[in-house]
Amino acid sequence: MIDKILNLSFRHKIPLWGAFLIISSTLIMSVILTYRNYNELEDSVLTSAQSLGFTLAKTLVPTLLHDDVWRAFEIIKAPFSHSSSQNPLQVESILITSLDNKIFTSAHPGKYPILSKLENFYPDLVAELNNKPLQKVAIIEPDNSSVYFVVIPIMDNKTHLATLILLYSRTALNQVYLNNAISSFLIGLIVLAVLLPINWYWGQHLAIPLIKLTQRMDNIPDKLPNDKIKIPYKYNDELGHLFDAYYRMIQSLHEKALLEQGIVKAERLAVVGRLTASIAHEINNPLAGMLTALDTLKQRDKLEPPTLKTLGLLERGLIQVSNTVSALLVEARQEKRDLSKQDIEDIKNLILPMVHKSELDLEVSINMPDTLPLPSSSIRQILMNLINNAVQSSPKGNYISYKVYHRDKDLFIEVINSGSSISAQQMHNLFEPFISYREGGHGLGLWVTYQLVSQMNGKIEVESANNQVRFMVTIPIFSYEVKG
Repeated sequence: MIDKILNLSFRHKIPLWGAFLIISSTLIMSVILTYRNYNELEDSVLTSAQSLGFTLAKTLVPTLLHDDVWRAFEIIKAPFSHSSSQNPLQVESILITSLDNKIFTSAHPGKYPILSKLENFYPDLVAELNNKPLQKVAIIEPDNSSVYFVVIPIMDNKTHLATLILLYSRTALNQVYLNNAISSFLIGLIVLAVLLPINWYWGQHLAIPLIKLTQRMDNIPDKLPNDKIKIPYKYNDELGHLFDAYYRMIQSLHEKALLEQGIVKAERLAVVGRLTASIAHEINNPLAGMLTALDTLKQRDKLEPPTLKTLGLLERGLIQVSNTVSALLVEARQEKRDLSKQDIEDIKNLILPMVHKSELDLEVSINMPDTLPLPSSSIRQILMNLINNAVQSSPKGNYISYKVYHRDKDLFIEVINSGSSISAQQMHNLFEPFISYREGGHGLGLWVTYQLVSQMNGKIEVESANNQVRFMVTIPIFSYEVKG
């Protein structure tokens, strides 16, 4: 049973545990307060009885010495003249008995006639008085009796003149005790009505974030949760520290996943690059022989026009194949000439006709020293490839822009064009050869760009949002040597 309770969700366990503590504490406090009230009430009755009894016993001595029954009746009747029957501390009746346990007088002579025997009314009391020597004051509570007695001897010096007996209603005292118990119970219910909802709210406030955290952690092996969606918990306690640690862990896992994806992608592209280069070399050799043979054949005399036309078609087709194969042979060769600012500025003149033909607006920003120790042809080819891609991807009436700037030890190339965004699937295969999402494209331009950037130890990033595509190339200035 205990194991089943301990295995419950925190959503149920925390409120139940809090409710158990609240109810237990309330019950214990109610019982303690009720018991204490009963003892205090009983002590108050006894204190009042002793005070009244001693006063009456002292006052009755002269009256009893003169055997004045009427005066004795007036004295013991006086406490009832202004009393309330609803007061549980009020004495129910007062008796004066002789030494032989006969009633000398009483506050209610109709109920307790003069000279009647006390044992006719309370035999248990008489038995107790006969069995025990009478002390200064005695409290006698016979079993199964509706009253209890406070017995005080009336003494003149050391002479025992009579016995004063005060009767108190046990029923009235029990009723007051019951009323106090009911009041304590009602107060306990009010306390529970206030504390249990607070306990439930606080338990849910603590448990629900923990449950959400558990659900997210259970899903981690299948899919990393979005680290931007926070679990609503704004306090800086231990639970808040736990959530902070969880968010740091998720962020680290996302960074690790991105790094792994980048490594896998880089390795795949490297393998594809080596494969295509090998294939290109194997194709290039027989292709060169075929072009040489065609050129030799064209040099012969007396070839018929249809034959010349066919040879021309073959030559143009082989040249196109040669150009495609040459694009696969990407090498960042060491060059003697460093990159100059004029190299970048010349590109604007080269692309202006193409930009105007496509009816695009062009924005250019160049901020770099006159020269930088980088291979000029490779940088120019990277920039030209990205600009060509931007022009071909932009509808008429839109714009393209490119920036080339130097900061610290890096050269930055940024090309932006307006147009359709790149989907996540397209982004995944963006730099692979022979994969193009544009009509008429062959997918080699971005692949060549990626190879050149990688060989110069740089990196290329792509952002696509709000119908705008941004390519960002970063090349370290002193680390562009070809990777071996």
